[in-house]
Amino acid sequence: MVTAFNRRTVLVTGAGLTAGAALPGIAHVAPAGRVGFTLNAETLDGGEQITSITLETSRIGPLDPAGLTTGTFSVHVKATSPIDTGGQDIGYDLDRPVTAALLDRHGNIVLELSHGEGQIGGGTLGYIGSKGRNVRLDLGYTVTQNTPVRLRDGRPISFAGFRQGRSANPEVDAFSYHASRSGMKYRLYSPSSGRGRRPLIVWLHGGGEGASLPDNYYDNETTLRGNRGALGFATPEAQSIFDGAYVVAPQSTSAWMDDGPRFAPLIHEIIQDVLRTQPVDPARIYVAGCSNGGYMTVKMTTVYPTTFAASVPICGVVTARRAGDPPLVPDAELTAISTPTWLVASRDDATVDPQANTVHASELIPRATLTLYDHVVWNGHQFLGHFSWIYVARNDPSAGGTHLWQWMAGRRR
Repeated sequence: MVTAFNRRTVLVTGAGLTAGAALPGIAHVAPAGRVGFTLNAETLDGGEQITSITLETSRIGPLDPAGLTTGTFSVHVKATSPIDTGGQDIGYDLDRPVTAALLDRHGNIVLELSHGEGQIGGGTLGYIGSKGRNVRLDLGYTVTQNTPVRLRDGRPISFAGFRQGRSANPEVDAFSYHASRSGMKYRLYSPSSGRGRRPLIVWLHGGGEGASLPDNYYDNETTLRGNRGALGFATPEAQSIFDGAYVVAPQSTSAWMDDGPRFAPLIHEIIQDVLRTQPVDPARIYVAGCSNGGYMTVKMTTVYPTTFAASVPICGVVTARRAGDPPLVPDAELTAISTPTWLVASRDDATVDPQANTVHASELIPRATLTLYDHVVWNGHQFLGHFSWIYVARNDPSAGGTHLWQWMAGRRR
């Protein structure tokens, strides 16, 4: 087997069966050409994973789905970091179990892959501890054909090889790429429904989704692949509640907490860009963010007290980062916040002390609402306590019989 790698493409020749090969019990296997394949990704609550592979076989002819089994093809992946990790191994090199093989409506073979929260080997991101950043891994997938597939007329088919193509995540791909005049990148979701001027939701990512400029790494994608924070507001459920909302996700050039006062005007510039180019209702601009972005969410309402109709800081930091440092958001600024605010955190958050930060802020921000969970559990999987943004992405917090998204949508400046 000969395999040639580059960052986005893998070319495999001589994989498994060769064209025209003779197999035990089969007199002749009809040859077929090399087949491209797409990596299908989904952003789970714990981050993006490759969940299936689509082999582009529609041009081959009518295939018999009855001949496809989980053993017809094997899948292997090697994942590596695109930048120097300082010696940390954040990749993997392993087989991906095929859980189902089927035909889609176009006649392409789809290989469903074992995946799930916390499962190693499916993730598209790697976290570099020394940099405090997630990066998109370079994925090299190898597909091997173990047994022939059959046409509906019974003829067996083998393929000359397989060629890796693009990675497709429909939710992420629905956000368009942009950069402000100051150079800060952002992704923008534009609603497909709704009339008149639309609301705008600003999502501010956590520390792991910022850029790493010393490594020339500024991908404008991990903000949507690291968790469902921004994606949640682009789901049909959220769009129905907000009557069609724009969702903008700026990406920091480092971490928001590194220099909040400098980043605030850059985020505001992006908001102004969207207001200028899209039919956005300036009275319905909402800001939400997690962790580092939870801090920045609070900071935005102190710097721009009349911009936002509602604010949702999630497991954010307001206290000093280190002993002896001043608080990131002083108590006087918290008590002066006039934006309606709903704070969310989990009591078992071991990354950001919820009592010293979220609870403290909720006690000082006038008329603030607080949702404090005991643990972060979704669909039976318990996440780290810091991951309380999962609840916001699923519209779980509620108070007085009203859920968070409905509360946001009902606020106007």
